[in-house]
Amino acid sequence: MLVPELIEALHPESGKRYLDGTLGGGGHTEEILIKSSPDGQVLGLDRDDEAIASAQERLRRFDRRFAARQASFADAKEILTEIGWNGVDGVVLDLGISSHQIDSPERGFSFRAPSRLDMRMDRRQDLDAQEIVNSFSGDELERIFRDYGEDSAARRIAQAIVAERKQRPIQTTAELVRIVERVKGRRRRQIHPATQVFQALRIAVNQELQHLERFLASGFEILRPGGRMAVISFHSLEDRMVKTAFRKWSRACLCPPRMLRCQCGWSQKVQLITKKPIVPPASETAANPRARSAKLRVVERV
Repeated sequence: MLVPELIEALHPESGKRYLDGTLGGGGHTEEILIKSSPDGQVLGLDRDDEAIASAQERLRRFDRRFAARQASFADAKEILTEIGWNGVDGVVLDLGISSHQIDSPERGFSFRAPSRLDMRMDRRQDLDAQEIVNSFSGDELERIFRDYGEDSAARRIAQAIVAERKQRPIQTTAELVRIVERVKGRRRRQIHPATQVFQALRIAVNQELQHLERFLASGFEILRPGGRMAVISFHSLEDRMVKTAFRKWSRACLCPPRMLRCQCGWSQKVQLITKKPIVPPASETAANPRARSAKLRVVERV
C-alpha cells in the first residue's frame, strides 16, 4: 500500500540501515532491500509471530542483510541498542492491520468468517476480544466503540452486548456480528455494519494507540541526521497523533508565544517533507478498497 510513494520518500541507498517497525508480510522491507542493494540492511519488527515467519521465508534470499524480531515498534530504541545499531537512516511504520491477519479467519479479526473472538496481534498476551466483550462494563464498551470506532450507535451496541452476555457468553465473531446487525440493521450499505465495532475492538485489544504514543514520544531519536521517517496511518486518531508529533518535532521552540525568551530547551528535530499527507491514487483504491483511508506522512532528521 502506497509502496512507490513510500520508497520514493525514503530513498533507500546501499550501505545504509533501515527499520521496518511493522514488518507484516515483508512487502515494504523487500522493496527497501532491493533499492538499497548491494549492502543496505533492514531490521523488521512485528508483534505477530506468523508475520515474522512469513516475512523471513519471503526475504530469505537477502541473507544477512535482513533480520527480524518479534516486538513492538514502541520498543525500537531499546532493540537497536541491543543489536548494536547506533541509529538508522530510515523508518517505516504501516499502522493498522495486515492483510494476512484479516485473511486468516482463525485469528478472529474479520467479521466475514465465523471464528473465536481473538484479534491479538501478539498471541503471547492474555487480553483478547472475547475478554473485552464479556467482562468490560457497558460504559467501557461504549467508549471503545465511540472513540476507536467512531460508531454513532456505540451506546446501543454496548447495551445490546451487556444484555446478550447475561444470557450466555459471546464467544465468536458471528455472534458479535448478529448483535451489531440487530442494533444497526442489515440494510445494504457500502460499509458492513460491524466494521467500526471490529476496528474498535482490535485497537483496544492491541493497545495500538498506546504503542504509537510511546513511539512518538521520542521516535526521532533513532534517526541519523538526514534519515527519514515515513508513517502510513488509516485511522483519524492515528493520523492526528502522527501529525501532531511531527509538527512538534519540526518546531524550534515549544514556549508559548507570549514568552519573550525561550525557556523550554527544545530545538528542531526534523523538517517536514510532507506538509499534507500523501494519499493513494485512484488506481490503487480501486484495486484495493482497504487503501481508501491511507495517509502517508514523512519527516527528515536535521
